[in-house]
Amino acid sequence: MTRPTSPTAVVTGASSGIGAATARTLAGLGFHVVCAARRTDRVEALAAEIGGTAVTCDVTDAASVAALAEAVDGVSGTLDVLVNNAGGAFGASPVAQADADEWRRMYDVNVIGLMQVTRALLPALLRAADGAGIICNVGSTAGRIAYEGGAGYTAAKHGTQVVSETLRLELWDQPIRITEVAPGMVRTDEFALVRFDGDADKAASVYAGVAEPLVAEDVADAIGWVVTRPRHVNVDELVIRPRAQAAQHKVHRVTD
Repeated sequence: MTRPTSPTAVVTGASSGIGAATARTLAGLGFHVVCAARRTDRVEALAAEIGGTAVTCDVTDAASVAALAEAVDGVSGTLDVLVNNAGGAFGASPVAQADADEWRRMYDVNVIGLMQVTRALLPALLRAADGAGIICNVGSTAGRIAYEGGAGYTAAKHGTQVVSETLRLELWDQPIRITEVAPGMVRTDEFALVRFDGDADKAASVYAGVAEPLVAEDVADAIGWVVTRPRHVNVDELVIRPRAQAAQHKVHRVTD
């Protein structure tokens, strides 16, 4: 394989939504993007579109993550940007009716998966040219405030935030930066559908009356900005919401 001369980025959860938009944004900024996700057909199509590399990867599976690290070594041997985007919300039951398996799945992908990918790719990040390596964890405003019916997801996304803060402390003397981009309401093709187990009406109700929620490209643009700051600049966290959303529970909705 001919090694790319451009800097290399890995984006997990790249098969749709924020992940796919981020891969396209980083490719447009001159990165060779390793597109990692479980759905092989989608990441292969995306990689072909942007001139990147496709890797089938389930971040919750240690062997799959090890294969991702091997693939990155085969592509470039170093890594400039890691975007830990793989995540998800499952269900919206109150704690009294919570499904323990849904909670485990959320913690597994939003926290354990993030840890496994970071641990596996940290050596390549530390080899980045001129000490310019950066990890961008995609969190959520759910990682900053609780809301009814969201305990499992908010607990997991608070975990994302705390892992980001801890990494910054633990790697303080290493040539690597840690940032978190935390979006509020983002309308994508799949997030709400997955959360409500394919119930299209429930998914649509999340955005009902909101004229302009964020879209995946808005978040990708923010990610592209934070990871391309000069190497001495660390944006600890960037919270991004649509104008209509003042808080999780306070959203301006227009009714007929």
